[in-house]
Amino acid sequence: MNKYFIAIVATALFFSACKFNDGKTGKALPIYGEREAVTKTVDGKQVADTVYHTIPSFSFVNQYGDSVTNKSLDGKIYVADFFFTTCPSICPVMHRNMLNVYKAFKDARDVNIISMTIDPKYDSVPVLKKYADALNIHGNMWWLVQGKKEETYNLAKSYLVTTPREDEKEKFIHDGYFILIDKQKRIRGSYIGTDEKEVAKLIEDIKILRAEPDQQVK
Repeated sequence: MNKYFIAIVATALFFSACKFNDGKTGKALPIYGEREAVTKTVDGKQVADTVYHTIPSFSFVNQYGDSVTNKSLDGKIYVADFFFTTCPSICPVMHRNMLNVYKAFKDARDVNIISMTIDPKYDSVPVLKKYADALNIHGNMWWLVQGKKEETYNLAKSYLVTTPREDEKEKFIHDGYFILIDKQKRIRGSYIGTDEKEVAKLIEDIKILRAEPDQQVK
């Protein structure tokens, strides 16, 4: 993990007062990011609550030319990553591994994948569709999306990954993490996308997350 995410992980583990029990495995995933204790009124009584870091609003277009916003993922557990189609190094490995996630949950109506290009100038809708076809991706479980570059780069910060950048040769540099998001749009895990063992853990963690009471399919 990058140093920024390590710091966030340490904070999440230290403040792991928020725990869930699925009633079967007894396991639960931590909630990452900053949190704030608040007091609110419920049924006329003052109660303590915690506000967690969540993924903010966004707007993209996917490989089918359809609009994809944060609301498109309401009620969904999803995995997010950043990539670009001409990436010669980590992206092909990442998405070969992501195919394992796709195959494991492609029939689950509450699990999605969203891959955000950091090179929208080149990665047009037709380019994204061709890339999806090469991976044999079909349907709406895995969206490859593009939007305004600056907004995408800023959004990366919300996923607690290093902001993408370009070097002097205009090659894009980015982290290769898969980020697990729950139905409340909170970060529940980070996994090295080029590591098959990490991706296998991601698949198992999605199963654990789906079993948590507030993640159940309604």
